[in-house]
Amino acid sequence: MAIDKITTAAITDGTITSSDLAAGTVQNQSAFKNIIINGDMSLAQRATSASSLTGNGYHTVDRFQTVISSIGTWTQTQSTDVPTGQGFAKSLKMDCTTADGSPASGDNMYIRQEIEGQNLQYLKKGTSSAESTTLSFWVKSNKTGTYIAELLDFDNSRQISQSYTISSANTWEKKTLTFAGDTTGAFDNDNAQSLMVAFWLGAGSDFTSGTLSTSWTSTTNANRAVGQVNLADSTSNEWYVTGVQLEAGTTASDFEFLPVDVNFYRCARYYLKESQGRYGAAIDYSNGASSDVNWDIRAVSQFRSDGYTVTYTQQNASASVQRKSQLGFNITGSATSTSGGAYLNTGWEVSDEL
Repeated sequence: MAIDKITTAAITDGTITSSDLAAGTVQNQSAFKNIIINGDMSLAQRATSASSLTGNGYHTVDRFQTVISSIGTWTQTQSTDVPTGQGFAKSLKMDCTTADGSPASGDNMYIRQEIEGQNLQYLKKGTSSAESTTLSFWVKSNKTGTYIAELLDFDNSRQISQSYTISSANTWEKKTLTFAGDTTGAFDNDNAQSLMVAFWLGAGSDFTSGTLSTSWTSTTNANRAVGQVNLADSTSNEWYVTGVQLEAGTTASDFEFLPVDVNFYRCARYYLKESQGRYGAAIDYSNGASSDVNWDIRAVSQFRSDGYTVTYTQQNASASVQRKSQLGFNITGSATSTSGGAYLNTGWEVSDEL
């Protein structure tokens, strides 16, 4: 069993011994203990609001994906409504704009973050020493009742769910859920999706007709979201979350606030946007200058892979991405006008989400 923190009392009374230190059972609580990235919802590169949402996608807050399968229409916002006195400045808000009071059996909706397997190896999943994890977060909704949080192991098709209750309408509440360690099935040690952390907001009978799987087990859809309220049943409904933290151990520690630049670099591994109106040199070859255009763009943080997509628009140029690596990419081609300059006229964006 891992020891969550070192205290003077624990050393004095023998709770922490030299054997613990040698065996590595004392966990480092000082930095990057939070498996979740951007859990304080502080970065939203794509937009601060997105409306008319009916399907899957990344819309506002970085690293958090919305999954919607035929259950209402939604607006998502990076909100400034936060719990008082906790240090948070932003939250993620879901607002129902078209209701669905009777979801079909296969309908479902949740907010999720997916995590690379190589960042989870210290949890020792699939061994007799598998670590428990604790999920803590602040949540608020006008709709009280039972909600479901889920961990899903993509590599081994296993999952575990826990319920939590929103007791008071329109009131920020802190929730803490502990998930036992899983001694079956190790996470792959690579840069692909291994673990999903999901906050369910609505589900049809395909996901609610069984028995909630509060222990790790092979994934059975009917057991994933049993008891989940239907947030889509009224256009008055809204749901907020912030301070999401998943950490090793059975105790929730204080939320780990990271410096702004560190949080940005961690998010930029998966998505990076340059919104500059005229990006790159404005080339005018009317006086015999070369018509070649060549833009080398460096990553601010190593991209997750070299299989990312690059989106851009160009002005007075015919160019394409020629080389990609985890450290950046190159856009090469020719200018198509003898005046006015060639440039990327709305910047560019890279997506390498899981």
